Amino acid sequence: MTAALAEERGSQAVAEARAAVRARVEAAGTSFYWAMRLLPEARRDAMFAVYVFCREVDDIVDGSGTPQAKRRHLGAWRAEIDAVYAGKPATVAGRALLMAVHDFGLRREDFMAVIDGMEMDADQDIRAPSMADLDLYCDHVASAVGRLSVRAFGVATEAADRVAHSLGRALQLTNILRDLAEDGARGRLYLPRELLESVGITATDPESVLRHPSLPLACEALAEIAARHFADARAAMAECPRKPMRPAAVMGAVYRATLRRLRQRGWQDLDREVRVPKPIKLWLAFRYGLL
Repeated sequence: MTAALAEERGSQAVAEARAAVRARVEAAGTSFYWAMRLLPEARRDAMFAVYVFCREVDDIVDGSGTPQAKRRHLGAWRAEIDAVYAGKPATVAGRALLMAVHDFGLRREDFMAVIDGMEMDADQDIRAPSMADLDLYCDHVASAVGRLSVRAFGVATEAADRVAHSLGRALQLTNILRDLAEDGARGRLYLPRELLESVGITATDPESVLRHPSLPLACEALAEIAARHFADARAAMAECPRKPMRPAAVMGAVYRATLRRLRQRGWQDLDREVRVPKPIKLWLAFRYGLL
């Protein structure tokens, strides 16, 4: 470690940045927080920093700015990631990432892939993408985060990257199925064109698709793809050391429970919120994180 980096590690600015991102994750009330509590402090702080980076770029895309403004703000984050790797971050989240990148070998290309995915959303409202485009989107916005995460966990192996590949896609597809109504209100529709056309849905505007009587068939087909990704992730996780991968196991368990509840609810009353109750989340954290 260079003298400059050693000095930065002990600086008040880095300490304050870590405290700020920790507070932001705690305030978010996300199941992510409970899973990451299983990690040692330095690795937990690294994951909190990754989470806040993801929230920052996601909030840009979900904001009310023009596509050009969103591109500009995402470009600023590309510059900030470059600054992190140069040892000169300018933002709170960047300073929190600095030591995580150095200590755990987080890869620049994975951060850039996340921004690539956000740009897919920023350029235009995604509506019924091809299956290939949806898979690329899931890789960028979810599996790339998984690749960052497994390194923060301490498992930089090919099997861990396979966990990231499959679990990231499973989580993102579950999010898509959970948020159909919310995304539709924003003019977005992530259900793949091939699945819609296979059940006779040729429209791509969210309002028409979400009212179509054949929608449940398309949703159930995508839910089955998500379930296969969950199964693939569990198989790959069996090849990884168990203890450092406990947070991934907890996240997988919570999201599998979410997918199961979505399928039980069905695909017609989309405004009826589906959540895994907190006691069940805690039980899953205990079962998959400690046993």
